Amino acid sequence: MTATLGRLRARLGDPESGMVTAFVVIFTAALLLMAGLVLDGGLALAAKVQAIDDAQAAARAGAQAIDIPTYRASGQITLDPAQAIADAQHYLAAAGQVGTVSVNGEQVTVTVTITQATQILSLAGIDHLTETGTGSATAEQGNG
Repeated sequence: MTATLGRLRARLGDPESGMVTAFVVIFTAALLLMAGLVLDGGLALAAKVQAIDDAQAAARAGAQAIDIPTYRASGQITLDPAQAIADAQHYLAAAGQVGTVSVNGEQVTVTVTITQATQILSLAGIDHLTETGTGSATAEQGNG
């Protein structure tokens, strides 16, 4: 009887056959997703730092656009808003970035947005990550 049962199992297949294969497929997919989070997360973090750095540098460039005639006449630091925006945008263009610039009083604020393509997460349908960084600078008189 045992021999007959063994032959029957051989014909029908073991009910547990293929269980290891399903586990390996699921485990491999999970590992790929984790690797994507690590690699693409690192790239996104680097893009965020780059956006902040470029925004801060562009804001500093814009904050140097002092209205010279007003300064000479009154000794007071005043920004030339149009020149501040132009200088900040010029810096962004030279850095190869795109962003928005605003001037409020003596403060220049720049926001840079970087789109980072993904390397592994694109397999899961996430083709890019968007990172934004903001920087501000205020025109001040130095102690020079």
